[in-house]
Order: sequence, then structure tokens, then C-alpha cells
Amino acid sequence: MILIINKMRQRKTKQAELIKNEMKNFSNFFDAQTLHKEIIKKDTTIGIATIYRFLKDFQNEGKLHSYLCDRRTIYSTNKENHCHFTCKICKKTKHLDIKKVDFLKSGIVEEVCHFQIDLTGICQNCLKK
Repeated sequence: MILIINKMRQRKTKQAELIKNEMKNFSNFFDAQTLHKEIIKKDTTIGIATIYRFLKDFQNEGKLHSYLCDRRTIYSTNKENHCHFTCKICKKTKHLDIKKVDFLKSGIVEEVCHFQIDLTGICQNCLKK
């Protein structure tokens, strides 16, 4: 029985390590399905439910955050205050470098630890089409 439990723990650790390493290959943003597509190229035993559990745990630990965009969850490891732009046509998300956004905290009496702004529109590439 102990041997089975140890093998299960070892497997979870290997899976978690593989998922963490694969997340490093994404520049800023990714979704669970895209991460899963890359993971199963290396280990076909890792299911999408495992990916979601890992992402939830990582989020609870404060190492990852997510936001909803067009009914899908986008994940990011960026911990700074920041702004996202997601194209409603091609669905690509990018980080916008907006200077001096801390003014947003000035009108709030609570202590703000982190914030993000999510913009949706049409990117330059899709506008050219």
C-alpha cells in the first residue's frame, strides 16, 4: 500500500514538474487547452483535468493569475500591475506597457495590492485584413 502511495506522489511530482517547465515556454499568456496540447506531446498520460487542478493550485499559491476573456480563462505568470489587450477576431492576447497606471489606486480607500486592466478590441494585424 505504501509503495502505491509513493508511486502516486512521485507521478504527481513528475507531472507538476513537466507542467511548470512547459508553462515557461509561453511568453506571457496561455489557456489550459493550449498548455495541454503541448504537455501531451511529452506525456500522454496527463489529462486536461490534471492541468486545470495544477493551474488552480498554482493560482492559490499566488504564482499564477487568470482572467476571463470572451468566455475563456487566460492564465499569466506576470505578477506586476498590468494591462492586457485581447483581439476579439484572432483571440491573441498581449501585455500592454502602460506607464503610470498607479493613479488608478488613488481613488480607492482600501489597500490595493495588485490590479489588472483587460481591454478587448481589434488588433493592428486584424485591422489590416
